[in-house]
Amino acid sequence: MSSPRHGRRVNVRRRQRVVAVLVALLAVLTVLAVKQRFFPSSTTTTSTSAPTSSSSSTSTTVGPHAPFAVGSITIDINEPATSTLAARSLVTTVRYPTTGAPGGANVTGAAPLRSAQPYPLVVFSQGFDISPEAYARLLTSWAAAGYVVADPAYPFTSPNAPGGVIRTDIVHHPADLSYVITSLLSDSGQASGTLSGLINPNEIGVIGQSDGGDVALAAVANTCCRDPRIKAAIILSGAKLNWFPGTYFTTASTPLLVVQGTNDLTMNPVTCSVQLYNEAAQPKYYLSMIGQTHLSAYVPPGPAQNVVTSVSIDFLNAYLRHSSSALSAMRVAGSVTGLASITSQATLAPVAGTCPDG
Repeated sequence: MSSPRHGRRVNVRRRQRVVAVLVALLAVLTVLAVKQRFFPSSTTTTSTSAPTSSSSSTSTTVGPHAPFAVGSITIDINEPATSTLAARSLVTTVRYPTTGAPGGANVTGAAPLRSAQPYPLVVFSQGFDISPEAYARLLTSWAAAGYVVADPAYPFTSPNAPGGVIRTDIVHHPADLSYVITSLLSDSGQASGTLSGLINPNEIGVIGQSDGGDVALAAVANTCCRDPRIKAAIILSGAKLNWFPGTYFTTASTPLLVVQGTNDLTMNPVTCSVQLYNEAAQPKYYLSMIGQTHLSAYVPPGPAQNVVTSVSIDFLNAYLRHSSSALSAMRVAGSVTGLASITSQATLAPVAGTCPDG
């Protein structure tokens, strides 16, 4: 007969084995939950409610949504001369996901995070006489969300341009933008280099602010300059600039997000954004930033910039990552009492006034 002490030891060992099994099971479930939260299955197909458009890629994969640390490089993209224009130099900073803890400063020259590539490409166009890096917080946020983000400094409209800034040079910027896309895709197609394999050539978006918004709009909606590789566009306080020679909104539609500050009274009045929004075909979205001026929602940190950051990332996720939940998230992020409202209705009420150069 076994002793009571021996029986207790057997029971203790049994309980220890049960506890060990439960701990192991809990660890597995925790890992699976974290993986599902931050790294959804790459084979998930788009549901019937997912955004679609005539210009959308057939890709239906959804990449990881966790924030990434951000690395960056600066490259000089040399655009060759044409019969009517001299060669142009486009100094371009490229941000991309890298390893490490998110939320810190950009790491210059850091190795890209290869395990989640390729990433959609976003090319940003800055406002007249404003450095692209003035928008660094937005640019870094987009890269941290899983995008390769390029911000070329356009010749003659960026600060410190040789001979001073020349606003009329903007008519060449859509071609500059397209050349930047071509150059970056070429770098991504190389067997080696920082950008090797990093960009998904089928998922390209453009974003622009002010005159840069005019450029981004021309690149997706004007017959003079339309680049069919672009699958989504965000216009931050931009307009239909009448300096471009073609016609707007006569070709296949590109998903569009228009953002406008209600207190932008002279640089890009509400009239400009409402006009282009009403002429665009759906899918389209209008984010009204209540009480904001021409730059206040884009450059300085604060609640307004946070809204623009969240809404723009959700829009990109919807149309470049084909996330079926992103549009719902965008509507929530863009609906902030006293600060922001968002709509996708077909037309907005016309706003009195004229649009400068529109």
